[in-house]
Amino acid sequence: MKYLKVSCLFAFVLSLPLSTIIAQTDSTQVEEEEDYSLYDNLEFADESAKRFASVKVNGKSPDKLISVGYDFQGGYDIDAGAFGMFERSNQQLNATHGFRLGANIPIISKNNIIIQAGLDFWNSQYDYQSPDNLTHPLHKTLSENGLNTIDLSVTAYKPLNETTFLLGRVASGMNGDYALGDFQPLNYNRYSVALLWGKKPTDSKQWAVGVSQTYRAGELNYLPIFMYNWTSSNRKWGIESLLPARGDVRYNFSPRSMLFVGFDLEGTSFRIGNDSELSEPYNDLEIRKSELRFRFKYERQLIGFIWMSAKLGYRTNYSFNVDRLEGGQEFFRGFFGDQPYVMENSLTNPLFFNFSINLVSP
Repeated sequence: MKYLKVSCLFAFVLSLPLSTIIAQTDSTQVEEEEDYSLYDNLEFADESAKRFASVKVNGKSPDKLISVGYDFQGGYDIDAGAFGMFERSNQQLNATHGFRLGANIPIISKNNIIIQAGLDFWNSQYDYQSPDNLTHPLHKTLSENGLNTIDLSVTAYKPLNETTFLLGRVASGMNGDYALGDFQPLNYNRYSVALLWGKKPTDSKQWAVGVSQTYRAGELNYLPIFMYNWTSSNRKWGIESLLPARGDVRYNFSPRSMLFVGFDLEGTSFRIGNDSELSEPYNDLEIRKSELRFRFKYERQLIGFIWMSAKLGYRTNYSFNVDRLEGGQEFFRGFFGDQPYVMENSLTNPLFFNFSINLVSP
């Protein structure tokens, strides 16, 4: 019933990450395949009009407008550290799984600016081998409540001239072990910002550099970012990357069938103890969750603008430690801070797969 409610509420939402505002089409003619370039806007029909850097990169994978997906991790161990009156506790899980649902909403789409809004929902349920024998509060809240993410974002692409552009994103996430409908106070929301300056020297290459305030490493951090999208002259090989968040080498079997080899860095900060498993002073805790996912990905057109995406890979834990944030007040540790964690935890690493059905942009 819990999944049914989640599906009904959120089947229409999933925000896109920063790089997906770069909407893609490919005009290569392939026998018996629809030519999506027929749907392109007739840009620059007036030769006297000012020209701007197009958002399109030849051969790149299509932008996902609506996505309905499912994520599954195989069995692994969580070793929860000692804190307060609780001793260290190691427990085995059969799996972690959940829905990933959402949509992207165009607000303004013009030659000289594109603004998009996003809303996404991710759910993770932790299937313990012995759920009735759990005493450690970290294991209990993961088993009974799981973790949820609701993320709102606005992304803007602003071309400055024929080859130069700015790209920015602002996002707010409510992340924790809360039940849907029991939303946590706003001071526990976590915010991320990114800004890039980029160049598009050809229709097949695009790059950008910038900075971000992010939680992808689990806790608050400030990182340089680098975007690089490129397609070879024969349109068979390519690179799609937004480092350090993700990176891919792409092989195009055709414009409608693509194989990727790469990684994703996924992470954020999750408030736990919303259902009072933890008493004061341990009711202001947050899991600094971050993981690297090395994977193969295959994407293919099913019919029209409906595509499927399948991922198979290996999840490696980067961080699952716990901080105390009194009153929800954030602090900066970065990579070099020595502030102690309330609880130091470790996870073993499983295989995972992810499958989604997507409505893509023309």
